[in-house]
Amino acid sequence: MAKGGILGLHHVTATVDAAQPDLDFFASALGLRLVKQTVNFDNHHVYHFYYGDERGTPGTIWTTFPYHGHGVRVGAKGAGQITVTSFSVPAVSLPFWRRRLRAVGIDVRDEPGYFGESSVLVDDPSGLAIALVASSTDTREGWTRGGVEAESAIRGLHSVTLAISSPKETIEFMTRAMGFEVVGEDARTTRLAVNGRAPGRFVDILHAPDAPRAVNGLGTVHHVAFAVETADDQLAFQRDLRAVGRQVTPVMDRQYFTSIYFREPGGVLFEIATMGPGFMVDEPIDQLGRSLKLPPWEEPNRAIIRPGLATITLPQTS
Repeated sequence: MAKGGILGLHHVTATVDAAQPDLDFFASALGLRLVKQTVNFDNHHVYHFYYGDERGTPGTIWTTFPYHGHGVRVGAKGAGQITVTSFSVPAVSLPFWRRRLRAVGIDVRDEPGYFGESSVLVDDPSGLAIALVASSTDTREGWTRGGVEAESAIRGLHSVTLAISSPKETIEFMTRAMGFEVVGEDARTTRLAVNGRAPGRFVDILHAPDAPRAVNGLGTVHHVAFAVETADDQLAFQRDLRAVGRQVTPVMDRQYFTSIYFREPGGVLFEIATMGPGFMVDEPIDQLGRSLKLPPWEEPNRAIIRPGLATITLPQTS
């Protein structure tokens, strides 16, 4: 295992349909802060939205690529994919969330959750499954200017659920090569945790031997990223993962962090991302998410890029 271990979840990224409904759901309905509007560094015709807490702290970040109108098919749910992204909310807040979301026309289903947790499940406008999991142990502070008071605000990511056709291989890989441990098991699910047992550090493996193979597209999660402290920690993981036969990308500069990517044995795309430098490298904290930010290598193309992006109305409380 690498010298500097994984700290927990860093972010989750999804391919979604239209930009405005995405903003309305995650920033207005869920009350997350839009901490950055930029472009997909691999396709500057498409937005990349980052949502999270006040600073976009790793472990609170949800990001989306709105690919409406770019010829991307609707994805298919199945094995080899993240099927549920869960956010942590205060234990007493589920009645609030039921009322708030139903008031804006969102269907809310009560879910027993895994391992005794209470949760509600909703679908975002693109069909992604989003769970709000009640937690009495999450001490993180939520973003409270999004129309949600502190006693109810989302604290950050809780976990991701991976549907895996051959879970044994995935579990062995994550425990041996990534430092996770098994902290819960039932007939259909194995819970893994890293760097302690707390929201933001869980991965749930759903045993799905009969599920069809997933197909990426609109309404599917593209990847999950795990956080490490430094670039040296990231390079150590890159070396160690290659040593056990994983194909790992070179380090990629994502401006707000650096990244490496690889697939776990079940087919889910994993990323290991650094904690820094963070989202204040190109705008102050009070202005996060208010204007389109381009990486330095794309700034000369702003006059071409901007007109090709969808017109959006930002949530006033971002």
